[in-house]
Amino acid sequence: MTHFEGVVPAIAEAMLKRGYTGLTPVQQSVLDPALEGRDALVSARTGSGKTVAFGLALAPDLLSGRDRFDRAAEPLALVVAPTRELALQVQRELEWLYELTGAVVASCVGGMDMRTERRTLERGAHIVVGTPGRLRDHITRGALVLDHLAAVVLDEADEMLDLGFREDLEFILESSPDERRTLMFSATVPKTIATLAKNYQRDAVRIAAAGDTEQHHDIEYRALLVAPADKENAIINALRFYEAKNAIVFCSTRAAVNHMTARLHNRGFSVVALSGELSQNERSHALQAMRDGRARVCIATDVAARGIDLPGLELVIHADLPTNRETLLHRSGRTGRAGQKGVSALIVPVSARRRAERVLGDAGITPAWVKAPSADEIRARDAERMLADPLLTDPIQEDEADAIASLIGAHGAEQVAAAFLRAYRAGRSAPEELIEIEIFDKRKRERTDRPDRPKFEKDERAPGPRADFGDSVWYSLSVGRKQNAEPRWLIPMLCRNGNIAKRDIGQIKMQPTETYVEIAADSVDAFETALGPKRMLENSIRVQALPGKPDMDGGRKSAPRDFDGERAPRKDWNRDRTDDKPRAAKRPRPDDAAARDFDRPAGKARFGNKPAFDKPRQKPEGAWTGKKRAKG
Repeated sequence: MTHFEGVVPAIAEAMLKRGYTGLTPVQQSVLDPALEGRDALVSARTGSGKTVAFGLALAPDLLSGRDRFDRAAEPLALVVAPTRELALQVQRELEWLYELTGAVVASCVGGMDMRTERRTLERGAHIVVGTPGRLRDHITRGALVLDHLAAVVLDEADEMLDLGFREDLEFILESSPDERRTLMFSATVPKTIATLAKNYQRDAVRIAAAGDTEQHHDIEYRALLVAPADKENAIINALRFYEAKNAIVFCSTRAAVNHMTARLHNRGFSVVALSGELSQNERSHALQAMRDGRARVCIATDVAARGIDLPGLELVIHADLPTNRETLLHRSGRTGRAGQKGVSALIVPVSARRRAERVLGDAGITPAWVKAPSADEIRARDAERMLADPLLTDPIQEDEADAIASLIGAHGAEQVAAAFLRAYRAGRSAPEELIEIEIFDKRKRERTDRPDRPKFEKDERAPGPRADFGDSVWYSLSVGRKQNAEPRWLIPMLCRNGNIAKRDIGQIKMQPTETYVEIAADSVDAFETALGPKRMLENSIRVQALPGKPDMDGGRKSAPRDFDGERAPRKDWNRDRTDDKPRAAKRPRPDDAAARDFDRPAGKARFGNKPAFDKPRQKPEGAWTGKKRAKG
């Protein structure tokens, strides 16, 4: 029992029976003698063992020094969780943890029959686990009485507030005795959680479990760079490359979940979906299919995946990038649990790399930036897995020997091997061919201007002149700076629509209303064929071949140039005069008195625009006076 110091003996025995050899940091934190009987605000990440942690923390208050509970009556502890799945998972955990104490653990969750739950509460329960809305319903109807409540636990409190359960939580806390003990567990502690703790806890102890601010050490983070048009193909290739027993793919919307589910189902993957539009019965069947191996891939939204527990989950794929660090860590926390290793793969279009870097940086995670697995890499990985398959390495059994001899005798060893290969490949989707992209890692750049310092190469995402590019043909695209044209989206578009690779593109010169692009001569035929007779790219961008190298002055006003780079003859400009006529003297700048008096007409004031006169103004002779002159 030395590994479980401070744990109630009956619970320590249950943990040993379950296979526990020690406590996690958050479990050790809640057993601190200074925390005994006090409220606590605990920040602990998903998968850190927090369910067992608050079970350990509650035990001394509920048992009061006894080894077993008395007959169940009104509940002594209430655990509130944000989702049905998490509440049912907490119930299962507490049932084995308190098994030897005789505790009765009941659940009250949305989607279940309220009458059955009411009868369970009438029979009595020591601990009740439920979701906020259903618990409030039972309290309002008088089925759940909290008069003898000793402790309340809010599990994943930040998620409950994000899902709009603030009023329900406040109602539950206000309905419970003032002298209760309140434990709040949250992955993060934003201002809303701090306010809730201030209003409903008394002198709470703040606990940050060791390691919670660090990235998950059992999770390998990989950022898979792809062309924007290849996101779905990259997801298929990632699933094929890792060949995980269980995988979950996160999408941002229900529509994306439905689309990706249909796409993977058509490609032969055993897949289930989790979204808010499913009934509780459908959700339960989907999760059970993942647990018993009938399905290997789960497509889910962030909200639908809250609290789900899929044992042995090996791979998490972010089909849509997470919007913040909390979402990233919560998604990734589905894998790498209980000491097992896992992979968290982000599908990153090249146009969204900066956004992905910002979210990863906020989470303190440094991933491996790599290309999405190619078709060749997947085939090589398949070959390795096939050669290591136990079907090939297990010894031949006696009852198999005759059948093996018959097969080889009838078809030959080579044909039998071919049959095994075909059977191995039959259940696996063919990998997708991805658009070739190049990865630019700014940490590996080098400088060339100073030999004593590392050199930096030019960003490969904005290719410039290359001395070794060779023969080429120039094209004009009907989009320019005024239309916000940029190489970062023009290059993938040219590759995608022109059937060329990035290495086939040379210089790109942006003009106000058009863009000049250099294409390698060897790729011109393929480029022309892919364009077709309409010679159009996406968004109605026209493509036109040029007779030679275009003007490279960047659109500045200058004399026109021919395509060979020679300047056309200028007109007879003034500065090129060759006659002998004297030129007019330049007017000096008015920077001194002499300059200001230069060529000033008589009577003109030195300053101002009004003329100066020494006597009253005289009207010129014959000027009109305003009176009509007599005729004749």
